Amino acid sequence: MEKQNLILAFESSCDETSVAVIRDGHEILSNVIATQINSHKRFGGVVPEVASRHHIEQITICIEEAMTEANVTYDDLDAVAVTYGPGLVGALLVGVNAAKTVAYAHNLPLIPVNHMAGHIYAARFVKPFEFPLMALLVSGGHTELVYMQADGQFEIIGETRDDAAGEAYDKIGRVLGVPYPAGKVIDEMAHQGHDTFKFPRAMIDEDNYDFSFSGLKSAFINTVHHADQIGETLDKNDLAASFQASVVDVLTSKTLRVLKQYPVKQLVLAGGVAANHGLRERLQAVLPQEFPDTDLILAPLKLCGDNGAMIGAAGYVQYQHHQFGDATLNADPSLEFDWMPNMPR
Repeated sequence: MEKQNLILAFESSCDETSVAVIRDGHEILSNVIATQINSHKRFGGVVPEVASRHHIEQITICIEEAMTEANVTYDDLDAVAVTYGPGLVGALLVGVNAAKTVAYAHNLPLIPVNHMAGHIYAARFVKPFEFPLMALLVSGGHTELVYMQADGQFEIIGETRDDAAGEAYDKIGRVLGVPYPAGKVIDEMAHQGHDTFKFPRAMIDEDNYDFSFSGLKSAFINTVHHADQIGETLDKNDLAASFQASVVDVLTSKTLRVLKQYPVKQLVLAGGVAANHGLRERLQAVLPQEFPDTDLILAPLKLCGDNGAMIGAAGYVQYQHHQFGDATLNADPSLEFDWMPNMPR
């Protein structure tokens, strides 16, 4: 029987401390997540210094729980994987240093993982990837279309020029009085309302694959403020539905356009906003009609947010390619994928 591969994986890029044990890159033996949402809720967003302190308190507890739940010892492990960027530098440093310590103490290879690659590989737990593949990556800090010709190869074809989709959700959530993080509640409200406000669909007809959500955010805020000034009461569910319709229209139309130029076997939807039911439903409805030969893989709902399991899945691919780090590994808060050559910027 072939020896199994076991990777201990760390994620601490924002406000979740997570440690997981992954077998052969696609089986979750444990995935412990300590969330900090309640600590950040009263601030309306993540406070980096608070996040870092929480990570320090939680990281060793998460390691113990992950190892115990997986029923493994350090001798069973083949490698340690860790998110080293992008993210909040203080938060990243906690995970990076914990991973480096474990790797050094137990003489294990260290695998530095790009957080965004991790989000894409969350979908690997659904089924094996087939290439070429396109990923629509939608999270709090990033919105990008990523083309993959093979495992571990990422090329950006389009990205947001200002606010990411998740960022826009949180900002309009404040205007609606929805607590952070606002995405899930706005999604639920949108399903009870109608697109009556017809907010702008930014860049939807432009001849590129980039996104912009700051204009939509401004239009939304101006609509609400104007109504407040004249004493008009607007239906919050209709506001949410109108906002979400704009976001989903833009994300879907750009994705369908990119698939015409880059035929792929699979389309992966991943990232925190990939948990949005409006977006999932729209892609499930239109993709089989427009591209019947392209298989849609939705990252599992429980793995759309930040978690160690996805880092383990991405780390396994790097393990196979012997892409290891060493004791000099540092956090890289601005880490990015490369742009596809010859793409207009």
